[in-house]
Amino acid sequence: MSATSTVPADSQTRPRIVIAGAGPAAQALVRQLTRTPFAGGITVLSNRDDAPAELLELAALPQVSVRFGQPASYVDPDSRHVTTADGLEFSYDQLVIATGSSPAGAPLAGEGRCLNYSTIDDAAGLGEAVKDVTRVLGRRPLGILVGTGTAAGQAEAVLRSRGVRPIRTTQRPAAVVPTLAGSALTAAGIVFEDGSSMAGDLVVLAEEPIARDALAVSAGLQTARQGGIVIGRDFRTSVPGIWAIGDAAVFDGVRLGLLVAASSSASVCASQLLRAGMAEPLAEAA
Repeated sequence: MSATSTVPADSQTRPRIVIAGAGPAAQALVRQLTRTPFAGGITVLSNRDDAPAELLELAALPQVSVRFGQPASYVDPDSRHVTTADGLEFSYDQLVIATGSSPAGAPLAGEGRCLNYSTIDDAAGLGEAVKDVTRVLGRRPLGILVGTGTAAGQAEAVLRSRGVRPIRTTQRPAAVVPTLAGSALTAAGIVFEDGSSMAGDLVVLAEEPIARDALAVSAGLQTARQGGIVIGRDFRTSVPGIWAIGDAAVFDGVRLGLLVAASSSASVCASQLLRAGMAEPLAEAA
């Protein structure tokens, strides 16, 4: 399935930005670019077959084309072309990779009963959920935090700031224990493979996901040892004309999604893209 907005006939002679990915970071970048005097075309390649309202809203913008169910699968940085899984080819002047990340482990039984922390954008939602749990309990909650690394550290800080007593475990549970029927709370604890268990008022999963960097590898971009696309302060990758944003990007060894909110990084990246778009014609003229 694909959905495109109306793009002017002269779009091939105007600056072209292709965004591989359609998650929160990609959406924020499109919004930032369309609020500026950018006169070119923006193509968003989404791996989703459905058409959520937020993407349809972007597709309605006159300079934006959203291709649903057309994930980017290969990049040729020399000819500046992106090929999708279905073989469609898109040329670009600037390419932004915003492919995000995926869970590191297999789905956890009862995972839907847990709160989740994956990027810094999750902090506000986690705080609000904790506030609701506290109101239901009428006391300070006891929270079980599952995970290691920066994500778990940030989640623990959010929990403590909201008055939760966190108990942290690095061992992945086998299942989440549901609360009694009729309870306003969703999780009562976790059970491990050996039958041992931990009880609490809420369960937070803050496991480090795996950056989706296969597209970057296909283009010969530098990637981090632990996964993720290496970027500089200006969001440029190691290959000219290609940028990375969101949870697929890594800066100074840390996933970008754990360093900067999607809206903030999109704002800076948009400014850099606009500068690059102005600089290239000047360089060609010289």
